[in-house]
Formats: sequence, C-alpha cells, structure tokens
Amino acid sequence: MILVTGGLGSIGSHTARALLDLGESVVLTAHRSTRVPGHLAGEPGGRVVVEPLDTTDETAFLDIGKRHEITGIVHLAAGPFDLPDPVEYLRAETAALLNALKAAREWGVRRFSVASSIGVYAGVEESPWHEDVPLPAVAPHQIHAFKKTAELFTALAGDSAGFETVSLRIGTIWGPLGLPDSPFFPLPRLLSAAVRGEDPDLTPPRPPAYAEDATDLCYVKDCGRAIALLMLAERLNHRVYNVSTGRLVRFSEVVAAINAAVPEANIVLPEGRDPDRPRPNYLDITRLHEDTGFRPEYDVENAVPDYVDWLRRHDR
Repeated sequence: MILVTGGLGSIGSHTARALLDLGESVVLTAHRSTRVPGHLAGEPGGRVVVEPLDTTDETAFLDIGKRHEITGIVHLAAGPFDLPDPVEYLRAETAALLNALKAAREWGVRRFSVASSIGVYAGVEESPWHEDVPLPAVAPHQIHAFKKTAELFTALAGDSAGFETVSLRIGTIWGPLGLPDSPFFPLPRLLSAAVRGEDPDLTPPRPPAYAEDATDLCYVKDCGRAIALLMLAERLNHRVYNVSTGRLVRFSEVVAAINAAVPEANIVLPEGRDPDRPRPNYLDITRLHEDTGFRPEYDVENAVPDYVDWLRRHDR
C-alpha cells in the first residue's frame, strides 16, 4: 500500500485516484475532514483507507505502520501557509517531514516522494526551469525556504536509510478541491466567480490578472497522475522531477475557455502584462516524460469545462 499524507486534499486525492487506477491500494491521512471525495468512493473494501492524523504527532504517525503494510510514501500534507510567524510555520512543517522520514525508515519503504514547489526556482533567470539549474539562496516566502530544505532533508535521510527519494517540484496546480480563491494566482477566482455568477473581484490582496500574463498551469488530474507514475516506476534515473505540463499558459487563453464554458461570465481582462509580475517562466518536464512516459492529458480547452462541471456539483 502507498501512504499519501494530505491524501484527501486536491493533489493528494488525485494522486490517490491515479495510484488506484494503476493497481495500487492507498492509505490516506487527513487532519481536518475525513470525508472521502466522490472520485475515490466506491472502491472495493481495503483499497482506500483513511487514517485521521496530525502529521506532527510522531507516535500517531508511526502507529499507522502497525495497521498497514506500507511500501511507499507520498508526503503531500502541508500546514497553513499563511501563518504570520515563519518560525511556527517552519517548526510544524519540519516536524511533519521528519516524522514521515522516520516512518519511511522504520517501515522499510522502497520509495519516498516529497512535495517541493516551482517556487524553489525563484531568482533563476534561465528559461525554462530544469532540475539541474543551481538554485539561488533566496527565500521570498516561507514556503520557498521550507521546500528547498525539505529536498535536502529527504535526500539525506533516504541515503542514510537506504530508500529511494523523489523531490516533486510541482507547478501551478488548479482543479477540483483546490482553493477557489487562491492567494497565489487569480485563475481559480475567475473561474469560481463565473460559475457562481459573482463579480470576479481581483482587488488587493488578491493577485491581479492581465491578458498577457502567463503561468505554468497544470490541471490537478495530470499532476496526480504524474506523481503516481513517479511512485510506481520500476526505475528512476533522478531524485528531483518537475511536475507540470511543460508550457506557459496565457491568462487570456484561460479566460477565453471560461467564457466559452460559462458564456454569461463575459470576463474581460486588461490588456498587456502586470508590470509588477516577474517575467513568466515554466517547468521543463523532459526528465519526467523520459522516465515515466508522462504526457499531460488536460489542456485549457478540456480542463476548464471539466472544472466548471465539478464546481457546479460541489460547494467549491
């Protein structure tokens, strides 16, 4: 069985769905809600197990291994990203990661994957971003600081204990169960507002949107499938992988797809680019494709209608 921490969240539950589709059983940890989303429901008994867990609780974490035979771990659980005190944020995230790594060692897992972020490339001028580029020692946000150290902690622990490690540098993800009003990029707000018939208010502190702004956008179903393929590949040639669709997506493309799916929305973006936004860049996924065969299945034209359909049937 594969343990997925944060397994009922957006990325976690879609990773679980992809693992199930590839023949694996999963144990999913959840800290707040233990409600199983619809895309994981209806599996035969024992294929999906939910374990309530505060990942900072070492004893509770290790006890999961007494109830299930865990062969791999995908560590996706994350604490609140907006804690005002970076020390408390780093303390909680580090404790959770170290507990997951200790569990991997004690359970004798084959492979351990940890969620890193596109944010680790902050300050890198080269385009596109590839995994071998040196990372500047900058930390514009506490998430970026933790993700860089998490990669190092994970590699060190795996080398010491003898299990494979994979750092997942995940791109800009959106889709079912994601934040409908993300503080990091405006597209989920534009789509959720269109579906709810609301004003797509992008006044501060929400990030603005201009027609020629662009981002490394990846639909969560593709993200989950890529992670599952990395977990189950017979052999991996690297320990760091970019996880995304490997292209820039202009905000104007997304708005055109939203207006096509929800005609009454009639969203119009200001022309040009946000002058305060960094130069757009994207993740090179050559390594991911070569080692797993991954190709994205969702572009803007089919991701937006899929997400619209889901939003119309759910609260967010």
